[in-house]
Amino acid sequence: MDALAAERDLGPLLAELGLTRDDSREATVVVEAAELRAVARQLGERGFMLMDTVGLDYLRYPEARPARFAVLHNLYHPRGHRRLFLRVWLEDGETLDSLYPVWRAANYLEREVYDLLGIEFVGHPDLRKVLTPDDLEGHPLRKDFPLGETPTLFREGRFLDPAAFRAGLNGQDSGLSGWRGSLRRGATRDLEPPVMPEGGPK
Repeated sequence: MDALAAERDLGPLLAELGLTRDDSREATVVVEAAELRAVARQLGERGFMLMDTVGLDYLRYPEARPARFAVLHNLYHPRGHRRLFLRVWLEDGETLDSLYPVWRAANYLEREVYDLLGIEFVGHPDLRKVLTPDDLEGHPLRKDFPLGETPTLFREGRFLDPAAFRAGLNGQDSGLSGWRGSLRRGATRDLEPPVMPEGGPK
């Protein structure tokens, strides 16, 4: 093993912390919910940074999983470009300790998971919605969230009409963005750079 590969090898660190890799393609360890913050603190003390936090709902997944939800914390160590994922399995209604006390970057990342999946983070300083309107009931990334189209009224009075929004995305109309160009033409997916209309967005 050359020096660079040895530097990137997570084996000694995982053994030191008593963590075991699962069978994921990326270096991933499963952590019990009660141990998450302690493990995160140990990794933070060793120079790892929190890059992302995502939640997944396996409600309709074809293969059995340990629980309905998984929260994945994407950690990165700048020396040797080492990356490690912490996976926590949760059932519906279970909470998870916030990693805000370890990494301030957890603030908006955990709020997004809370907003879109309804997973609550204990100890978060300001756990409230960050993407969806305050009056939206439910969490849009849950597999049992009812699909449908209803107009949405945002706090400041901005009104989103689903048909007009979709027309803007597929290139039938300038939509809400006024953006015109190859990426708004629908299925053609031309590779040329998008072109703004003369004079900017309309």
